Amino acid sequence: MKRSVVGMIALTAMAAAMGSAFAQEAAKAAPSMTAAEKEQAKKIYFERCAGCHGVLRKGATGKNLEPHWTKKDKDGNVTEGGTLKLGQQRLEKIIGYGTDGGMVNFDDILTKEELTLMAKYIQNTPDVPPEYSFKDTMDSWKIIVPVDQRPKQQMNKINLKNVFSVTLRDTGEVALIDGDTKEIVSIVKTGYAVHISRLSASGRYVYVIGRDGRLSLIDLWMEKPAVVAEVKIGFDARSVDTSKFKGFEDKYAVAGSYWPPQYVIMDGDTLKPLKVVSTRGMTVDGEYHPEPRVASIVASFTKPEWVINIKETGQILLVDYSDIKNLKTTTIGSAKFLHDGGWDASKRYFLVAANASNKIAAVDTKTGKLAALVDVAKIPHPGRGANFVHPKFGPVWATGHLGADVVTLISTPSDDKKNAKFKEYNWKVVQEVKHVPGNLFVKTHPKSKNLWADSPQNPDKDLAESVSVWDMSDLSKPKAILNVAKDSGLPATKATKRAVHPEYSADGKEVWISLWGGKTDQSAIVVYDDATLKLKKVITDPKMITPTGKFNVYNTQHDIY
Repeated sequence: MKRSVVGMIALTAMAAAMGSAFAQEAAKAAPSMTAAEKEQAKKIYFERCAGCHGVLRKGATGKNLEPHWTKKDKDGNVTEGGTLKLGQQRLEKIIGYGTDGGMVNFDDILTKEELTLMAKYIQNTPDVPPEYSFKDTMDSWKIIVPVDQRPKQQMNKINLKNVFSVTLRDTGEVALIDGDTKEIVSIVKTGYAVHISRLSASGRYVYVIGRDGRLSLIDLWMEKPAVVAEVKIGFDARSVDTSKFKGFEDKYAVAGSYWPPQYVIMDGDTLKPLKVVSTRGMTVDGEYHPEPRVASIVASFTKPEWVINIKETGQILLVDYSDIKNLKTTTIGSAKFLHDGGWDASKRYFLVAANASNKIAAVDTKTGKLAALVDVAKIPHPGRGANFVHPKFGPVWATGHLGADVVTLISTPSDDKKNAKFKEYNWKVVQEVKHVPGNLFVKTHPKSKNLWADSPQNPDKDLAESVSVWDMSDLSKPKAILNVAKDSGLPATKATKRAVHPEYSADGKEVWISLWGGKTDQSAIVVYDDATLKLKKVITDPKMITPTGKFNVYNTQHDIY
């Protein structure tokens, strides 16, 4: 045997031995857990933590939670190169009490024993979940009602334009509520903690994607709307949309997975999987990332393309679906970590938060290029954002922030000649409206004079249970701060009833707010008159558990916000 080969074998053996030794040292330093405890902690982590911190715990909206940051070493040292390590007691306090950076307190969600368990869990090396193949996706696909057996016309008398699709987070369901009568039309079993409801171009179908990767297709034309097809696209997911360009309306659906990091293209009316595309690759900084999750997806109105935003890499993909067998993709570098976003008023530009970089990236879907990268305050979180005409700066798009006490207004371009005088402001922050940290969603409507913003992630209970409303002609201060929890008339509980996700009715006259309490507490949707800000209705039902996101069918179908 040649000397070089012998040397290579020796080096390999040495590396294996060293790796084993390091692993043993790491194991010694980490708190011990039984197999049952690990399984319990893994479930809690997936349901409560993975969205912000990542399956591999490398961080995104939330901090990196790998063991080299979270645990003390075997000698009890709490620093490494000057960096503070956390350890068991400090971790329990952070998880229990939350942080000013937007992480909520979990002491009213988890028991004391569960807080201790989770602090132990994140000091242990994370498990790498299995992959999920095209075959796995196909095997999960179910046609519950074939296309030829579905109604040929609407079989109910519901005003479908004003139906709200409401996520019931902790029960894995969606409540379909008639916006006219305020009555629950149907409660549909879906994936766990549905993140978003998107509408078909036709307005007939609702596509809902659960955090467990289960995609459900709901037919609103049925006498009682129900799921007609479903498929599991991965183990963790957040985003879905259909093809919207003329000639391709609802021909395809696309859903993005957090784990494995990939997106799946399907038939629009059956969800039959057609193609799986991985999103693993290089970040905008030129480094490989093993977990670049699909953060958000929207369908372009100007081309047969989807805008697919890849969280960890900071890459925005324009995926041409005109020929999915020979898929063409334009890759646009922006900033990390991409999250959610929405269209400007013209629907030419898509604006998406890069919340770890404190930037908003704007993509020109007509030219297929990055239009701007705008510096904003800490941890922008726009939801879809909000579009309105500012009295001084013209058309603007608004985003709130998890980590800053402002709502940021960015000037957006307009082809309307009457807005030419505002061109000098385009892609600049023109105003920061005073708010509070912990905001998740801002919202307005073309027929409204108001801007609404929540603050459910704020550590102050009163602020988390309230929403702020501004008159858009005078943004110097809110014209009202509404304590939604008090207005609901529900009994007081230890758990914070977080007022979250303002959503307008189709006509822009009402604003619906979810009151998101503990799983065993009574929850509600509180409806306000947008003009008077007076309470109109409290929608509550024993079956309506932990309502969060609400999506009005008409507004969602037409991207009105």
